[in-house]
Amino acid sequence: MSMSDTPMRLSRQRFKLRVWITSRLWAQVLAGMVLGFGLGLLLGEGAGLLDPAMAELVGLWLALPGRVFLALIAMVLVPLIFSSIVGGLNGAGSGAELRAVGLRLAGFILLTTTAAAGIGVALALWLEPGAGLAGFGTPAAEALPTDPAAPVRLPDLIADILPSNPTAAIVAGDMLAVVVLALLVGLSVTQVDRARAAPFLALMDALLSISMNIVKWAMFLAPFAVFGLMAQLVMRIGPETLLGVSAYVGAVLAGLGLLLVLYLGVAALAGLMPWRFLQVAGGNLLLAFSTSSSSAVMPVTIQTARRLGVPESVAGLVVPLGATMNMAGTALYQAVAILFLAQLAGVELTGAQIAVVVATLVGSSIGAPGTPGVSIAILISVATAIGIPVEGMVIILGVDRLLDMCRTAVNVTGDLVAAVLLRGHATAPPAAPPAGG
Repeated sequence: MSMSDTPMRLSRQRFKLRVWITSRLWAQVLAGMVLGFGLGLLLGEGAGLLDPAMAELVGLWLALPGRVFLALIAMVLVPLIFSSIVGGLNGAGSGAELRAVGLRLAGFILLTTTAAAGIGVALALWLEPGAGLAGFGTPAAEALPTDPAAPVRLPDLIADILPSNPTAAIVAGDMLAVVVLALLVGLSVTQVDRARAAPFLALMDALLSISMNIVKWAMFLAPFAVFGLMAQLVMRIGPETLLGVSAYVGAVLAGLGLLLVLYLGVAALAGLMPWRFLQVAGGNLLLAFSTSSSSAVMPVTIQTARRLGVPESVAGLVVPLGATMNMAGTALYQAVAILFLAQLAGVELTGAQIAVVVATLVGSSIGAPGTPGVSIAILISVATAIGIPVEGMVIILGVDRLLDMCRTAVNVTGDLVAAVLLRGHATAPPAAPPAGG
């Protein structure tokens, strides 16, 4: 190769790098996190470039894009979850198949999602990933105004799950109430004549598309949000942030690993050995890992389920529902993140409050669409609802892409395991596996 070819080759390499950065949001977010960390060190108290009052003012301006981002993505949460659940229930297949498989699938989702949230809570309480940064944000006494003389009772919690005033629940952002309402409405629509329900379902489909478009716009702000919020965070608390990130990521990955082992154990009980499952589903799981969207890989997941011996009628019902409602990995991640935020802000949660958190995360995770970014909005809403400051969201946002990839792969594993577990409850004869599988 001649020397004259070198500038052209370098130019092509720079062009490829520019395309790689501009076409991958996760790379931009990571770059924003690193740059924000560096700027925070430069403008922090240790560097001495700014006096404390000026540093606080600069930090507020740097954090402005992040505050706009958090508000924008949380704004569409209620219509997004409601339309997703209603549409998922009514796109599941015939009424006979829904009755044959629905109860068993609902039991599987509830049990595994609750177990996942419990694993996340246990790991967060044991490892305390946010303890090293305790004190950041609003003090506990201001963040959680509670009356210790009025303990929360279980019958009251159960009764309050049903939204007696749906409008008030929606205005208040009560995610568990919204999920219950959406489930009731979605199931009711399945019992209504399809011609009469068609306009309502078309409205739900349009609402979901519009909401997801707003989420997509909000995600373009993510790099700037992470940059400014990370700079503000490091300016306030120093480089110890790095330790907090590693502890948080380790806790989430450990929990996802335990959940994956649990899923493989369930598959073994259903007669499918783990190595066989991974051999058939490995490509599907890698695709889910790379796209961070269980919805995007849904057609491939259906074909993988058929290769695992699942009848087409069961695969066509369980996988679409699972892509919308089976989000155990998301529930585990959010459980760790909620307690991480609480530890970060020095907030002490009672046992009753943790139980409410688990119940809310189970419900909201079931309603979370299988697309990137939505779980962040749910996490913000749940944290805000129980009075936990969300300033520490910068840490979660900075590493969310990596954890989103991991939990999406685990969620798709759960969809496949559910299909394998329910393959004996088909209402139609099993379909032959695809050729070449």
